[in-house]
Amino acid sequence: MNYTTQMDAANKGIVTREMKLAAEKEHMEPEELRKLAAEGRVVIPANKNHTCLEPNAIGSMLRTKINVNLGTSRDCMDRKQELEKVNYAVKLGAESIMDLSSFGDTQKFRRRLTAECPAMIGTVPIYDAVVYYHKPLKEITSREWIDIVKMHAEDGVDFMTIHVGINKATAHRFKEAKRLTNIVSRGGSIIFAWMEMTGEENPFYAHYDEILDICREYDVTLSLGDACRPGCIADATDISQMEELVTLGELTKRAWEKQVQVIIEGPGHMPLDQIAANMKIQETICKGAPFYVLGPLVTDVAPGYDHITAAIGGAIAAAAGASFLCYVTPAEHLRLPDLKDVKEGIIAARIAAHAADIAKGISGARDWDHKMSLARKNLDWEEMFNLSIDPEKARAYRASAKPEKEDTCSMCGNFCAVKNMNRILDGEIVSIYDE
Repeated sequence: MNYTTQMDAANKGIVTREMKLAAEKEHMEPEELRKLAAEGRVVIPANKNHTCLEPNAIGSMLRTKINVNLGTSRDCMDRKQELEKVNYAVKLGAESIMDLSSFGDTQKFRRRLTAECPAMIGTVPIYDAVVYYHKPLKEITSREWIDIVKMHAEDGVDFMTIHVGINKATAHRFKEAKRLTNIVSRGGSIIFAWMEMTGEENPFYAHYDEILDICREYDVTLSLGDACRPGCIADATDISQMEELVTLGELTKRAWEKQVQVIIEGPGHMPLDQIAANMKIQETICKGAPFYVLGPLVTDVAPGYDHITAAIGGAIAAAAGASFLCYVTPAEHLRLPDLKDVKEGIIAARIAAHAADIAKGISGARDWDHKMSLARKNLDWEEMFNLSIDPEKARAYRASAKPEKEDTCSMCGNFCAVKNMNRILDGEIVSIYDE
């Protein structure tokens, strides 16, 4: 192998196996994908140690991908259940799994994922450092923070969220800005607290070149975390968010100089009317690097329904240029999601992603809808179920209220517009009332 990363290969004119497989999924020529990867506008997260990976490419001109957050916590430590969620998520069409485990033997779970799971695997090393070292936050050294990054890379994770943008300068700006909800990023709050208690610079920022060397060695895609993402719509697009984004733009350039693939994390909570502008600002400042968004959640008042608030924002964001949607479940802000929550979050995110792909004119996106429309016209219920984003739910709904006549549903019965139009256009007489 005469290249280090997918980006390095792309810049050397090499079409890798991963590029070929990812391009096939996008219905595009591998050479076209290679050119985009060389520019940093597309990433193919593919750690050299994740040998069971089924590669996917992420970029605004490609199908919008979705990520599923999972993992154990102090209150919910059932690794078996989390693994069940992983397998379920892959079955439901998730391209990526982020292991956010924050309690127990996190390495054992992480290694099992990279040994068995075909989806892209992401992690946040900051969480794991607190678990791994078993000591107070203040006592973790700069060296230990970096060592955790190395360990995750060795374990085979394809991308890592590193909260490197919150350095002393951005932290000072945040404190001056006096936000409504402060820092809501879990990783961002941890590293901010460490900086405040120790008086030291963010170790990920101070040792950024070393982190890039680790990423280059294992071909880990660097997900530049947004510690200052807004946690409520009142904080959206404020000075803290923008200051950090400028820093992330600078760090993107440094990563590309070392041929390290980069994605940029984005908001957060944000009103509808700010989303498209935020996507454009990010694209400009970060030179087209793929944008990874959590939602955005377009209102703060819907706990229990945040998969919907996130799907609304995600569709708008992806249509405006975001590449990668992090799912949000109904349990967001309330508890660790269960299997039902995971499904609802994935389906909502997939709907948002597909809606955006239609709007962006992604090749083949409308074909799915065309097939569904044809099945509806023909009143072909079995085909409609097969084409549904959630066939199980579609079948269950129809079965729960069977119509008198098989070619209708219990909503319209003989009043079915589709059935009656088909008959009229075929020259039949339609009575409706006495049929």
